[in-house]
Amino acid sequence: MPEKEIRKLFSEYPDILYGFTDLSYCSYKNSYHSALVFAVPYGKQLTPENYTEEEFEQGIQTARSRLETVVAQIEQILQKHQTKYWVPPVAQENETELRALFSFKTAAARAGIGWFGKNDVIITERYGPRVRLSAILIDAVFPYGRPFTACRCPENCTECIDICPCKALKNVRWTLEKDRSEIIDYQKCNRMRSAFIKKLGRKSSCGLCLAACPFGMSGQEPLRS
Repeated sequence: MPEKEIRKLFSEYPDILYGFTDLSYCSYKNSYHSALVFAVPYGKQLTPENYTEEEFEQGIQTARSRLETVVAQIEQILQKHQTKYWVPPVAQENETELRALFSFKTAAARAGIGWFGKNDVIITERYGPRVRLSAILIDAVFPYGRPFTACRCPENCTECIDICPCKALKNVRWTLEKDRSEIIDYQKCNRMRSAFIKKLGRKSSCGLCLAACPFGMSGQEPLRS
């Protein structure tokens, strides 16, 4: 079993959060037993006071580079053990549904890494939402994390909602049963971000709702609902 070597690898990256979840909830359950999910923190934990889109985009790229390094190392372990696996793509399938083939966020919640916030991103106790996720589907069984099944954001907290420049967030607390459309107007968010393609050569990263979240802010105790 590759579990021991995977855990040893993550012990070399103490700032990275990780966990395992079974895949009985999704369409890949007949091909893979488990998903390994991990969250790399952005190097600079941005707040509304120091936020710039350029720095946020740089944080995304830096975290992505670290993710790629760790994924490659895990692939080596799995190949050594001749364990079947698949690394799902990050990219969304199309601009209509705006959904990826495999939801890293759902897997992260089920692995116990964090919960969906009112901004529809994963909130962790340690870093708040200031992390980048990755996942590897593995045809092996592992000890699974205790899943989050409901939002832990306080009902009266509206920091991410108030700062959203296109007012796409609906001030709804997530549960496993809720669809993302109940939490965020993804099309409105996507239209706003896409409007910057001509100027930036890419969609705007727009991480204001992440920067505003009180969870994980340096020197601040986590909020409790």
